[in-house]
Amino acid sequence: MSRSTPNIPGTYVFDAETSRRGYALNRLCGSLKYADNRERFKADEAAYCDVYRLSPEQRDAVVGRQWTRMLELGGSIFYVYKLAMLDNRSMQYLGGVFTGMSVEEFTEALTAGGRSFG
Repeated sequence: MSRSTPNIPGTYVFDAETSRRGYALNRLCGSLKYADNRERFKADEAAYCDVYRLSPEQRDAVVGRQWTRMLELGGSIFYVYKLAMLDNRSMQYLGGVFTGMSVEEFTEALTAGGRSFG
């Protein structure tokens, strides 16, 4: 299971073990860079997940757009973001999800130089 970084809430350790666990999930998300794959995915998301042999938990997270769960199951933010883009979601949106902030709060924190952990 991915470990949340204790010093920085809303972040996850992405190491070799996590990479191996999330391989299928990251391959699926990476495939969405191609227009024809995006269309196939939109036509039947569950079937597309099956092509990439996602675990049932990964498939549920993808279909349910459980962004944090995807990271917990081995997803890399760089690949998961490709799925978010399909839904017209910004990186600021995901940042807000991962940190428990609204898009506006997260964007404001970025503009102000980052979050405070004091």
